[in-house]
Parts: sequence; structure tokens; C-alpha cells
Amino acid sequence: MKNEADSQCDFYVCSCFTSDQIFLQDFRLHVRFVSEQQFTLDYQTLLRRLGCVTDEQFADVLKEISQEVDRRRRLSVVSAERAAVIKDIYQPLHPHVYQLRESYLTRRFKQIVEYCRSSGASEQGLLDVLDGEAAPRVYRFQVFEKSFCEELVEELEHFEQSSAPKGRPNTMNHYGILLNELGFDENFFTPLREQYLHPLTSLLYPDCGGRCLDSHKAFVVKYDMNEDLDLSYHYDNAEVTLNVSLGKDFTEGNLYFGDMRQVSLSETECSEVEHRVTEGLLHRGQHMHGALPISSGQRWNLILWMRASKERNKLCPMCNRKPSLMEGEGFADGFTKHSDPLPNLSCVLT
Repeated sequence: MKNEADSQCDFYVCSCFTSDQIFLQDFRLHVRFVSEQQFTLDYQTLLRRLGCVTDEQFADVLKEISQEVDRRRRLSVVSAERAAVIKDIYQPLHPHVYQLRESYLTRRFKQIVEYCRSSGASEQGLLDVLDGEAAPRVYRFQVFEKSFCEELVEELEHFEQSSAPKGRPNTMNHYGILLNELGFDENFFTPLREQYLHPLTSLLYPDCGGRCLDSHKAFVVKYDMNEDLDLSYHYDNAEVTLNVSLGKDFTEGNLYFGDMRQVSLSETECSEVEHRVTEGLLHRGQHMHGALPISSGQRWNLILWMRASKERNKLCPMCNRKPSLMEGEGFADGFTKHSDPLPNLSCVLT
């Protein structure tokens, strides 16, 4: 089941990364910025309705966008520089958590994967094993043992308190850690995706790249009473997402799922899903969702955005256009210069 595309092709970002899906936190609004003139024409009236009424406030918004665009343009270089410094100066508290071991995975999760690997596995059979849906095509199951979750959070807190440089996961989450910069990708998340999650996604999401996932982005986000409390309604830059609750102690903060991103929120009936420590929620990346505010404590979530170049090479999920590619670091945003899967990349379970 080894997915050899990971080691045999380069990955890229779409040029829309510097202009599209810029999140304005104060207005809970995603915007596109190509030029000041375009932005003013497209958004000034809407922003006024949302409370941005003075020239000074609008200038502050433009400044915020300019800083974000600049951050994105420099991101791949800065991220690689951070990773090099982290590797040089950071001393892990729990070095063993950087390499995936079967003992970290729950017996229940391994049973699910074992079924998916069996010759007679089917989507309906897997749905029976999973005991139904948490929301439409959203599946819940225990992934990691609680002891591993605790050690991983301890490692992440140790990193947070260190002098090593840190980057934010994305424009919506201000508190969290990019796990590729810590060195988790090669020995943890790549085997987790290829050996354990690929059998599930192949059966559950064949219509959106679940059989051909060939890259990922892994990060953690943190919710705290003095930091981020919630997460606005959004979709992910992914074909399939795994979201695991790692801890610690918290109340409230359930996730909610709407419809796919093509359907407006006003036409959607949302489903609320409790997020329990050690459990993962597996869903389509384009499935709109958000997180309600926690009311006490602190919550850490592990997010794995899994990408299928076969799907996103045809249409960028963030700008809905044929992707215009730019170089990136590592898995970048999962685009390749191959319009079709590589000859040795199997899109069926073997």
C-alpha cells in the first residue's frame, strides 16, 4: 500500500494562495485581494454593513490584508528557515512521539483498518463497522490511546515554552503548531496517512479523491479561554480531513457541520457533533464546518488535511479555477504538474 508518488514528484501551491481566502477576523469574512481598487469595489459596501464605516477603519483592513499577503508570499522560505532552526536548537521532551507506533493506536481503530484491508471490504460493510454517521458523511472513531494524546500534548507544550521559532497554522487559527516544522511528517503522518487512513478513505470517499491521497498538511490548534475560543464556519484546503481531539480538559466547544461549500449557510441545517478526547472526526474537506466556543479549560486538536493531486490538479478547491502553480516546500499545497496519477500510483486498494 506504499504510495510512491510522495517520493517521486514535486508538490506545488496555487498562485491564488497569495490572494484568495484571506480571513478578516474582526468581520468573520473571507476575502479576495488582487489590488486595492478591486478590493474596494468588491468589499467596501459589505464591510460598511459589518461595521467598517470610517476611512481609518478601512485603511486598517487594507493594512491587515497587506501584511497577510506578504506573509503568504514569504511563507515557504520562512517555514523552511524555521524548521532548520528548530532542528538545530530544540530538544524534544518525548522524542519517541515523533515516530508512529502501533501501540499509539487504539484497538478499535486497528480493527477498523484491518476490515478495510480485507479482500471482502465494502463501503456498506465499513459503515456497519463504524456504527453510522456523526453527521452526513462524517465518521467518528477512537484513533489514539489516551496516554499517547497526553504525551503528545506535553511535547507540544514543551515546544511552545521553548525559544524555538513558531509559525501559525493558518489565517483562522492564531494559536497552534505546524507539525512538519517539528519533523513529524516523514515518520509519523506519512505512514499514518498511507498505511492506516488510506484504506478508510478509499471506501468512504472515492468520489473526492479518497483513493488517491498523496500528500497532507498536519498541524495542531489550541483553544483557550484567553486565546482562540472558537472557529468560524469554513471549509478546508483538503480533499479529506481528520480532526482528532487530543485534550486537555474543556467544556463545550462542539463542532458543527453544514452542507458542502457550494450551499449557502441560509439554506443549510447544521448538525452539532461532540468532540471527545482520543476520538477523530473524518470528513470531506469541502464540507462546511466550524467550532463552537469552549466555555472552560483548554482544548488541543490535531488536524490532518489530506490531499489528492489527481483531484486538485483539475480545479483548485480554494479559488475554483485551474491551478496556476508556484514552487513550494515539502508537500506544499498538494498540487503536482501531472494531470493524471503517475503510472505507479494506484487509486484502488491493493
